[in-house]
Amino acid sequence: MFSSVAHLARANPFNTPHLQLVHDGLGDLRSNPPGPTGQPRRPRNLAAAALEEQYSCDYGSGRFFILCGLGGIISCGTTHTALVPLDLVKCRMQVDPQKYKGIFNGFSVTLKEDGVRGLAKGWAPTFIGYSLQGLCKFGFYEVFKVLYSNMLGEENTYLWRTSLYLAASASAEFFADIALAPMEAAKVRIQTQPGYANTLRDAAPKMYKEEGLKAFYKGVAPLWMRQIPYTMMKFACFERTVEALYKFVVPKPRSECSKPEQLVVTFVAGYIAGVFCAIVSHPADSVVSVLNKEKGSSASQVLKRLGFKGVWKGLFARIIMIGTLTALQWFIYDSVKVYFRLPRPPPPEMPESLKKKLGLTQ
Repeated sequence: MFSSVAHLARANPFNTPHLQLVHDGLGDLRSNPPGPTGQPRRPRNLAAAALEEQYSCDYGSGRFFILCGLGGIISCGTTHTALVPLDLVKCRMQVDPQKYKGIFNGFSVTLKEDGVRGLAKGWAPTFIGYSLQGLCKFGFYEVFKVLYSNMLGEENTYLWRTSLYLAASASAEFFADIALAPMEAAKVRIQTQPGYANTLRDAAPKMYKEEGLKAFYKGVAPLWMRQIPYTMMKFACFERTVEALYKFVVPKPRSECSKPEQLVVTFVAGYIAGVFCAIVSHPADSVVSVLNKEKGSSASQVLKRLGFKGVWKGLFARIIMIGTLTALQWFIYDSVKVYFRLPRPPPPEMPESLKKKLGLTQ
């Protein structure tokens, strides 16, 4: 499979050697400033710049996708586990708002009842579940991005790039949630049902004994409702924000930015995307939290009982959590790419053929 995808990737518009930031005979003052004599400098071909940097593998190769999946494991597994205390309080606010009235009150009540150790409840299923999710989310996103781009062709890929980001991320998240669902169900039981179980070793057998496999996958549909919109926003908003930052905010082209400077842009774009992600996916997140706590309830029943106001409980905590989480995930993921010297294509530019059709070339 990877060999065929790699073949397609060579002609892919997202492949760095095929992109030019400035085409011969075309450019503005920012990307092609005048030289000391007042004559335009020779345009810089990004393909040549890309060839100067030695990559450890080709864009779209099997090694590329595997290492992207590894980056997803590291970024998602570590960040979600680090934020377990905040996630625990958020879940308890959603399932028992009378007891946990706010984020600070939630921490206070949890510390009083369970101590500092109680804030780490659910760390094991969180780490395992979100590591698997990260593998599929980021790894499959790169795969689907290449496949869908080649289906569209170079010109349509540029014109419809936002739709491509949305479709590729939604496809990847569909499989990522199947991998996440069992551990998410166990995590919510541990965190929101006092006395049910304190560890994954205790919770998993007990859940299977009570409801069979259904206990682990009954929340997959609402998980799709929560995670697919979240991931679509996460990837599309991030990609377009990076594009906008380099175009309107960063004072020099990406090709002239150092690796640390590029990672700062990645972090800022990730945080902006994270805020929108939290808002879009929060109602479904509330339903998932309640559904995994209760036996015999359906998503529609939980949604009806919570009402419009109820599904927005804990939003502030989730904005803080998801904003930080998304920024760190993109930062770590991009850092892994830098560490392994993977191709990191710049924001897409309009293909030369499309510029000729639109009469934009000189």
